[in-house]
Amino acid sequence: MKDKILSYLKQLADKAKHILDKVMHFGGHRLQLGFASASGLYWNLSPQNRNRVRLAAFAFAILSLGIVVGRITNVNRNVKIEASDKALKVEKSGILELKLAGVKLNPDIYIFQTAEKGVVPVDLKVPGRLAFNAEKSKILSARAPGRVERIFAFDGAEINIGSPIVELYSPEFISAQQEYLLSSKTAKVLESSKTMSDLLGDARITQQAAANRMRNLGANDGDIKAIETTGVTQGNLVMRSPLKGVVVKRHVEPGSAVSSGDVIATLADPKQLWFLGNVFEQDLRLIKPGLRMVIRVEAYPDKEFIAYANYIAPTIDPQTRALLVRAEIENANNLLRPDMFASARLTTGTTDAIVVPQTAVIRIREMRYVIIKVGDEIYRRLPVKGYDLNSKTFAITQGVEPGSSILAQGAVLLNDRFAKQED
Repeated sequence: MKDKILSYLKQLADKAKHILDKVMHFGGHRLQLGFASASGLYWNLSPQNRNRVRLAAFAFAILSLGIVVGRITNVNRNVKIEASDKALKVEKSGILELKLAGVKLNPDIYIFQTAEKGVVPVDLKVPGRLAFNAEKSKILSARAPGRVERIFAFDGAEINIGSPIVELYSPEFISAQQEYLLSSKTAKVLESSKTMSDLLGDARITQQAAANRMRNLGANDGDIKAIETTGVTQGNLVMRSPLKGVVVKRHVEPGSAVSSGDVIATLADPKQLWFLGNVFEQDLRLIKPGLRMVIRVEAYPDKEFIAYANYIAPTIDPQTRALLVRAEIENANNLLRPDMFASARLTTGTTDAIVVPQTAVIRIREMRYVIIKVGDEIYRRLPVKGYDLNSKTFAITQGVEPGSSILAQGAVLLNDRFAKQED
């Protein structure tokens, strides 16, 4: 390199000498005058300006030297560009193929299974909520004007059939008791007289009518029999529960006046619930009564509650554009509560699919992928279609052929290698 630089500088010097000789031959005298004039101008400058001129000349010299060196060293040579070490192939269908040369996957982490096709249920997702079974619920209401004297069961209290709920003072109930007691005594007197059989019949009819009136006001057969046995009327009417369950809500306070028809309490059986689900209009053709439903709630993500559709609404809700589907749920362990949000998988049929664990499925936004092994060191990531059978398994309906070697565990880890190669 040094010899090349010296040779090039020598050539420049020879060319400069040749040009200078010509200039001196034709106008040497004028050139001498020019140099003398330039020299005089330089020395006539102030020391500060002369210093600036020297710095400019020095910079020009450095620049010229750089240009000379650059021309000498600017050699057209081939630059070796290393080929990419990526071993990823991308197909138009979205399938990725990765070759891991010399890499052996740890069998304790990466577990493969053979794809086998089987019959799986076809499920329809149905969002909804839980509610009390209206057929097992009752509204306890006042059947005559009165006043609340006492409350026996407050909100949340467990009750049985016949358990006292409230005690009412009701003038109509007292009047009905007196009518029943009078007709009962009249019937007993007329029973001893054989000549008054017609009057006895009328007395029995009046007695029965008074008993029915008491029943309509809320008295039970025990209350009626006690009046007939003791011959004494009760001061207040005790309203009792017609079912076994709980007091969901109490609507009156002690001492409050009630009118006929006023709601006193809401009673329900918490072990008998309904699931009220919404099926969208486009899925109407898939549902019918009797279909099996697997219901889940957020409070117990690992538990499944089985029910069967027993009612499909005859009309579509104009607001939600959904169809109401109802099913009865047994709540024997009291795990569920009314108004819980719930989701159901309604089985509408069966189809052929390949079942894999959830760990085999790679979820990227709305897409689902699995990885299969196609060679000793070659793996492919395939887009698939399917749905969740449950929290542990996934049904592949399209994208994988039976007999393929699917990565059942470790798919997310191996997918990281695909992602790095894509970058």
